[in-house]
Amino acid sequence: MDFSIKATAKDTAARAGVIATDHGQIETPIFMPVGTVGSVKGVHQRELSEDIKAQIILGNTYHLYLRPGLEILEKAGGLHKFNGWTKPILTDSGGFQVFSLSANRKLKEEGAWFRSHIDGSKHLFTPEGVVDIQRIIGADIMMALDECAPGTADYDYAKKSLGLTHRWLKRGWDRFNETEGKYGYRQAFFPIVQGCVYPDLRRESARFIADLGAEGNAIGGLAVGEPTEKMYEMIEVVNEILPEDKPRYLMGVGTPANILEAIDRGVDMMDCVMPTRNGRNGMLFTRNGIMNMRNRKWADDFSPLDPDGTAWVDEVYSKAYVRHLFVSNELLAMQIASIHNLAFYLALVKEAREHILTGDFAEWKRNMVENVTRRL
Repeated sequence: MDFSIKATAKDTAARAGVIATDHGQIETPIFMPVGTVGSVKGVHQRELSEDIKAQIILGNTYHLYLRPGLEILEKAGGLHKFNGWTKPILTDSGGFQVFSLSANRKLKEEGAWFRSHIDGSKHLFTPEGVVDIQRIIGADIMMALDECAPGTADYDYAKKSLGLTHRWLKRGWDRFNETEGKYGYRQAFFPIVQGCVYPDLRRESARFIADLGAEGNAIGGLAVGEPTEKMYEMIEVVNEILPEDKPRYLMGVGTPANILEAIDRGVDMMDCVMPTRNGRNGMLFTRNGIMNMRNRKWADDFSPLDPDGTAWVDEVYSKAYVRHLFVSNELLAMQIASIHNLAFYLALVKEAREHILTGDFAEWKRNMVENVTRRL
């Protein structure tokens, strides 16, 4: 995997780059739709590629390991062959999912023991094993196993957790470097910066990770309960240390405003379930603000869903019709909203890239943050 920076913004840390993988190039900054079990909910691969303009999607190691399972994925020739997606894929290590099962997991030096949410069966994720699993899944970019401490964790817990994350990282890094991909293309390995909301721990983690010299680096453990301004502060702290010539991936963030603020602070890659999850509940994000499609105000509004939108659904369907679908609990409502929201997120980061390249990102971003946070 190769990364090159094409431009940096004036007055901010924003930058536009290109990540080259064996499954294609990714123009950054980029938003990555989340396909947890190998499928972005309610969205066909053709829509992802042609309408939404997704350049890379995510899968999740925890979920794919449990179902369909490694035997099926390996027989298929990896996730690309299994789900028909021909562009790059990134897999989260599954650490966040394991650690969210607080009542059904136990952390030890060897790894994380957990019980399946499907059938209660007991499993162990080790740093080495998670690399092996992601080799079988066949992701272009794989993530290290880490512990994601809660945003409200006290200092002592955060410090202890960080020590475990770093010890696990070293083991996972060694395993990555002593193994090869199974399907004839390159795979990259990203370590994850942790440290909760404590600047000294974040700096310690960023330095530890920068010294590894991995092809890219991730920032985890944010948007997990801490105040938004604290999240932005931690991004700034970390990006002062992480290498400028490597892509930076902010995990699990967030709203359109969060994404723009992260780009402003030097982040290149982002993912979040918000556009699809919130979309399925009737929340639509637009460049002019946020719409709740269940609101009575849209019942007789026959104007296009989003005249400024980039997806075909924005012109074909009216606000009144989409509102009708939602209050009728029709599945089509969730599909339309998911396509719209993902297309908006991808258009937003593309527009951010264009303004970085033309040199007026800071002014554009200030106006856009005000627009996208408005309630319509």
